[in-house]
Amino acid sequence: MDQANDNKRVIGVFDDYRTAERAALELTNEGIPRDAIEVKSNFMTGAAGRSGESEETHHEGGISGFFHRLFGGDDSDEYSGHYAEAVRRGNAVVCVTAPRGQLDRVIEIMNSAGAVDIDRHVENYRQTGYERYDPNAAPYSYDEATAERERFRGREGGSVPVIEEDLQVGKRLVQRGGVRVHSHVVEQPVEETVELREEHVRVDRRPVDRPVKSGDAMRDQSIEVTETVEEPVVQKRARVKEEVTVGKETTSRKEKIRDTVRRTEVEVDRLNAGDTAVDYENDAAYRPAYDYGSRMAADPRYRGRSWSDVEEDLRTDYMRNNPNSSWDRTKGAVRYGWEKVTGKR
Repeated sequence: MDQANDNKRVIGVFDDYRTAERAALELTNEGIPRDAIEVKSNFMTGAAGRSGESEETHHEGGISGFFHRLFGGDDSDEYSGHYAEAVRRGNAVVCVTAPRGQLDRVIEIMNSAGAVDIDRHVENYRQTGYERYDPNAAPYSYDEATAERERFRGREGGSVPVIEEDLQVGKRLVQRGGVRVHSHVVEQPVEETVELREEHVRVDRRPVDRPVKSGDAMRDQSIEVTETVEEPVVQKRARVKEEVTVGKETTSRKEKIRDTVRRTEVEVDRLNAGDTAVDYENDAAYRPAYDYGSRMAADPRYRGRSWSDVEEDLRTDYMRNNPNSSWDRTKGAVRYGWEKVTGKR
């Protein structure tokens, strides 16, 4: 923003001319004079919402000259070139000159009307090979500008999956052990005591002196006596003494399973109303970050370096001194202060 007669200038970038004109109308209805509102677009492309050429695009250096004068830069001022590139690609720019007391309302109206983040657009430009604004480059056609807008919108949108884990407990059979029963034959010595009888023939001769009896005939005769003896007879008899039975019995038990499951929690943070068109110099929420960027731009450690070269160092230093701040929220203010002093990105 530039100061003139205690007025400030607010710049907002919009997708096309119609959107920019609608924002201008809302600003006019709010009491901003129409001659304090400028709408700049490339009228040679239908994507801007109008057809035919306008003298605005060529007088006093054309669109690029307008932004150079606006930012006080020259042909090396990349930041003004980014705005000119946005216009070349079919965007429209609304410039409002208003007293300091009306700035907050101007910014609020421009944001609600659809102002976009020029830095985010430039990052998208770089993904297609853009390095810096070329005043000799042809403006985008309607189809080219429309296709690019749709592509950017696809990149800005997206979905965040909300994932939640369920605990599913099943069962499986696990072999824990068992019993195997087998038999084999062993031998062991045993002994029993048995009483055995034996017969022995004994012949006794004794002297006798008696008369012959009738039975004592004088003849040949013989007497035979047989001896017997008992011998042990061994027999074996098998008997079932015991049975070993193998089987299974089933019991049940209850076991409580404890584990952890995860889920995705999505937090939605509402962006501040001034995220796309912010008065970094005068907004109390952003002024400390703006001042920090201005100081660092004058620091000998960073002198002569570009924003992309120092951003990581500045982020580390800033977050170390401001641990409760958010770099994503304050980065724009730091960068604005840096570029305001250095004119480099």
